[in-house]
Amino acid sequence: MTKDHKDDSLRIFSGYNLKRAFNAIQMDLNACLAQSGLRMITFSVLSIIDENPGIRQSGVAELLVIERPNMVVIIDELEQAMLIQRDRSEQDRRAYELRITDTGKTRLEQARQAVIQHEARMCKDIADSDIADMISTLRTIESNGLGRS
Repeated sequence: MTKDHKDDSLRIFSGYNLKRAFNAIQMDLNACLAQSGLRMITFSVLSIIDENPGIRQSGVAELLVIERPNMVVIIDELEQAMLIQRDRSEQDRRAYELRITDTGKTRLEQARQAVIQHEARMCKDIADSDIADMISTLRTIESNGLGRS
């Protein structure tokens, strides 16, 4: 933003400030994750699969609010990089269960360390209690936006 231009009329809105903060977070995070060959979305998907071994693609899409066609591309990318594997479900032979590979675990741990450093940098002047409050507030906003009270 240049000195001659103002956005004060938008700065009163929480959504605008969230968007501006998210843009800064996304740029820095993607730069950090590039070293591990991941992007924000692939890091998120890999994290969910690691936390939920055997989860189906539709479950990952639901948790991360990703359109199913986009999810197919992401899963294919992670599988081709040998970071995850798809196994046929014992309960439903039409479905696949997702699991992280050893290579995926190693890559994810490297990426997590980069994300921890990113978080520390982005929140360096914020007290831990304020960060906890911010996370709680953001989760409330998310719930309100999803129609849950």
